[in-house]
Amino acid sequence: MAPLLSVEGLSIGFGRDEAVVRDVSFDVAPGGTLALVGESGSGKTITCRAVLRILPRAAQIRSGRITLHGGDAPLELSRLGERRMRDVRGNRIAMIFQEPMRSLSPLHRIGNQVSEVLWLHEGKSEAAARKEVLECFERVGFPEPQRTYDSYPFELSGGMRQRAMIAMAMVAKPDLLIADEPTTALDVTTQAQVLGLMKELQRDTGMAMILVTHDLGVVANMAEEVVVMHKGRVMEAGPAAPILSAPAHAYTRALINAAPKIPAATQAVPPEPKEDLILELKSVSKTYTLRAGKGWAAPTLIHACRGVDLKLPRGKTLAIVGESGSGKTTAARIALGAEPPDPGGEVLFRPDPDGEIVKVQQMDRAARTAFQREAQMVFQDPYSSLSPRMRIADTMTEPLEIHGIGTPADRRDKAAKMLKTVGLGPEMLQRYPHAFSGGQRQRLSIARALMLDPSLIVCDEPTSALDVSVQEQILRLLENIQEQQGLSYLFISHDLAVVARIADEVAVMRRGLIVEQAPPQTLFHNPQHPYTKALIAAQPEPDIGRPINLDLVSQGAGAPDSWPEHFRFTGAEAPPLVILEPGHKVRCHV
Repeated sequence: MAPLLSVEGLSIGFGRDEAVVRDVSFDVAPGGTLALVGESGSGKTITCRAVLRILPRAAQIRSGRITLHGGDAPLELSRLGERRMRDVRGNRIAMIFQEPMRSLSPLHRIGNQVSEVLWLHEGKSEAAARKEVLECFERVGFPEPQRTYDSYPFELSGGMRQRAMIAMAMVAKPDLLIADEPTTALDVTTQAQVLGLMKELQRDTGMAMILVTHDLGVVANMAEEVVVMHKGRVMEAGPAAPILSAPAHAYTRALINAAPKIPAATQAVPPEPKEDLILELKSVSKTYTLRAGKGWAAPTLIHACRGVDLKLPRGKTLAIVGESGSGKTTAARIALGAEPPDPGGEVLFRPDPDGEIVKVQQMDRAARTAFQREAQMVFQDPYSSLSPRMRIADTMTEPLEIHGIGTPADRRDKAAKMLKTVGLGPEMLQRYPHAFSGGQRQRLSIARALMLDPSLIVCDEPTSALDVSVQEQILRLLENIQEQQGLSYLFISHDLAVVARIADEVAVMRRGLIVEQAPPQTLFHNPQHPYTKALIAAQPEPDIGRPINLDLVSQGAGAPDSWPEHFRFTGAEAPPLVILEPGHKVRCHV
C-alpha cells in the first residue's frame, strides 16, 4: 500500500547555522499512526511544521522532499504554491498545537473559532456548523458543550483550551492529523478518553496520524510505528512493539527508563504527626458568576471549589490531583492570595515556625509584598508566564529588582546560577522566550520562581510540558532543593506517576470537591473512590501489552449519579469526607 505521506531526506536550518534537522525520513500509512518521540529540542515539532509549511521565517528547508499522496495526484508539499497549500491546511492536513493559548484568538468565542474550519473548507451554514461543533465538543469531553461554545479562551482552564484545539483539528475530518503533544495539558482520564476518541475517528474516517510526544505510555497505546529523534537526527525507527519491548539504541532505552510509573502497591504507612503547618486552607469555597449571553437570562453560578480543607506541613509536598476544571488551580490561586475565597473561608500562612500567622485573604499592601517574597508560583503555561518582549536576563532579575535585593551584578550572577541549576546555560540570558522549546520555557519558569529563595512554591503542572528525561531532572531538582532549603510545595498535577514520586500527601479533586485524601503509599495501595481508581487506570505505561482500560476510566470519570451507590450523589448534595483509617479520607455515605 502506498503511504499517505512521505518525508525523504529532510534537512532544516536557520540562517547560516548548522542544520537543526538532518536527513529525516519516514512514511505515514493511510489510517495508521506514526509517533515522533524525543526530548524537547530534538526537532520533532519543526519537522511537522515543515509538512504544513508553517516554519519560522528564518528557517529553510535545505534538502529533502515531502509528498502527500491520495486525491487526484501526489502533491509535493515542499514545493507547492502558497495558494494551493491553503487548501491543504486544515482540510486535508490538520494540526493540534502544543500551546493552545497561543493558537486561540482571545477576541473570539471558542465555538466561532472551531466553526470557522467548517465555514471555510466545507461552506456550511452557521446553524449546521454549530450543531456539528457541539457534537464534537461533547465527544472530546466538555461537560457543558453549549457553555464552552459561548466562552472565550481566557474563561477556560489550560486543559479545556487544549480540548478545544483537538475539536478544531478533528471537526473537518482531515486525511492526516498532526498532533503535537495533544494531551500534554489534559488530566489522565480525559487523556484516555481523547486517545480513545482519536482511535475511534481513525476507524470511522480512515484518518492517519502523526503523534508528536515525549510520553511513551501514549505511544504504547496509540502508535503502530515509532521514530525516535535526538538532536535533529533519527536514532531508531520501526514498528512500535519491538522498539518499546526491546529497544536497540541506548537513547531509546534511556527514554523508556526515565518514563514515570505509578509504583506497585506497597504497605500503607501511617501518617506522621503534622504539627508545624506552613499553609492551611479552612472551609475554602469559590463561586464565580458567569454572565448570560442574553440580557434577560439569569447569570450562571460556577462552584469552582466547595468546602476545601487542606494542611501543608513545613518542608513537605501536598499534591492536588484531578481533571481539568476540577478546581485545582483555583485552590492554588486562593492559597497565594490571587483570588479571595467566598465569605467564611480562611487561608492561613506561617512563614516561620514561631512566627505569627498571616491571614492571606485579609492582607494589606505591605503584608502582600512580604508574602509574595515567601510564596512563588510556577505556572502551567510557560509561554504565557514569560513576557515575549523581555530578554531572559531581565525576566529572571525582575523579582530581585522589585524587592530591592542585591546589585545589578549580583542579580545577574544569581540568574546565571539559577539557569545552571535547571539545566540551561548562562549564554541563554540574552535570548527571548520564543527562542526556546516548550520544555526549556518551563525550566525558565521554575528558575524564575526560585530567584527570591521562597519558603513555599505552588507548582501548577510544572512538568506537563517536559519530556520524560527532563521531567526526571526537574523532579530530582525540586526534591534536592526541598531537602537543602526546607521548601514546601503545593503541587498541582494530573499525572499520578509524578505525584507518586514527589508527594507526601495527595488530595484528589473532582468538580470542586475533594473526593479522597491520603499519603501516596495509602492512595495507590488502597484506593476507594471510583474516581481515584479511574485516575490510576488511565495512567498510560510504556508497555504495549498493558493498554488503558477505558471501561474502568469511563465509570469513574462519569457523572456522580452514575457511581456505585456508596459514593453516588446528585447536584450539590455531596456526602461528607469520612475517615476510613488514620490519614485516609473518602467522600462517601456513612
